[in-house]
Amino acid sequence: MNTVLIVGGGAAGMLAGIAAAMKGSTVHIFEKNEKLGKKVYITGKGRCNVTNACDTEELFGHVVTNAKFLYSSFYGFTNFDMMHLLEELGCPLKIERGNRVFPASDKSSDVIKALTKRLLELGVSIHYRTQVERLLVEDGILRGLVLKDGGKKTKVYGDSVIVACGGLSYQATGSTGDGYEMAKEAGHSVTSLSPALVPFLVEEPVVKELQGLSLRNVEAVVLKGKKVIYKEFGEMLFTHYGVSGPVLLSASSYAVKELKKGPLTLSIDLKPALSEEQLDSRILRDFEEAVNKQFKNSLDHLYPSKLVPVMVDASGISPEKRVNEITREERQRLVRVTKDFRLTLTGLRGYHEAIITQGGISVKEVNPSTLESKLLPSLYFAGEVLDLDGVTGGFNLQIAWSTGWAAGSAAGEENSKDEKSL
Repeated sequence: MNTVLIVGGGAAGMLAGIAAAMKGSTVHIFEKNEKLGKKVYITGKGRCNVTNACDTEELFGHVVTNAKFLYSSFYGFTNFDMMHLLEELGCPLKIERGNRVFPASDKSSDVIKALTKRLLELGVSIHYRTQVERLLVEDGILRGLVLKDGGKKTKVYGDSVIVACGGLSYQATGSTGDGYEMAKEAGHSVTSLSPALVPFLVEEPVVKELQGLSLRNVEAVVLKGKKVIYKEFGEMLFTHYGVSGPVLLSASSYAVKELKKGPLTLSIDLKPALSEEQLDSRILRDFEEAVNKQFKNSLDHLYPSKLVPVMVDASGISPEKRVNEITREERQRLVRVTKDFRLTLTGLRGYHEAIITQGGISVKEVNPSTLESKLLPSLYFAGEVLDLDGVTGGFNLQIAWSTGWAAGSAAGEENSKDEKSL
């Protein structure tokens, strides 16, 4: 019987295990943690943004790196296939803003329980607290894996190996880059690695004053000079070191490479629903109501209280000035800074805060239909270990589900190779 060995029991590894076992193969998953899906467990702040319920065709527009490579995987196992699978396994789902899909219970553990239960029903052997040291390659043929077993090295033989052990993000969950080393052993190249979907560092100390402030319905634009690198509408958050929140986490994936060359500019439109003329009229109305107040006390209706002193300072208008003394030119300066509040982005936080890793095993060396290595037959890759990444909203998990399913299906169909058995 065909034996499939899977390195890593995360999102991609679990789906690969299910797909391979459904093809009738004997499947072993080797997981260094004490449970499966440790990273899945913390996604979506513990709620698990399973996938996105957009049209399958729209998935590609939310992939940052190598979207075309995913054509076969996404159509072979779609976002709706994933939703159907979980519902069938007794994990009801719900769809929220932005087509984000979550378990109805808001518990990521329900997703992991459902998939683990299915693996066990299919007879998959799960080896917890088991560290894979390297691939077992003899005479140029992939024979299986070498496990670290205390001081001993244990050889495990199989017909194919699926490497699905993640990248470098959230290293506490066991993602320590082991898969990159295994790929290099097989002759694969690994592209430049960076933390992605990760908060930005900001030069201006003003962010410390704004720490904890969350802004909804803003437009964020990341610029290199005048060139727009990223532009999106949504929610953001100020931190003691910079900026975060959904709209900026996604921006980080587009800004990674440019940030390595030098600082970028973040332009925030605090009132994107209003044109400059409409905003000016709005401010005039507010000023008429606060005609005898000092400028610093007239902006409570326009901005959250934490933002008021920052905007007063940014406008260049004296905070003590009476509203009825503010000139048209000064008011227009306030309009401009509200529509284009600028900060300097200097870098990104590290892998410990990154949701994903950008970069990975070069997809040029992997068959997009089967996820099999073009360099070493019977070796497959799935999930974050590959040079594939998307924005926030369930897209990275869908990459893992789809590539895991593709790799598992292909490896599970392999004919048993007698010369590779013990």
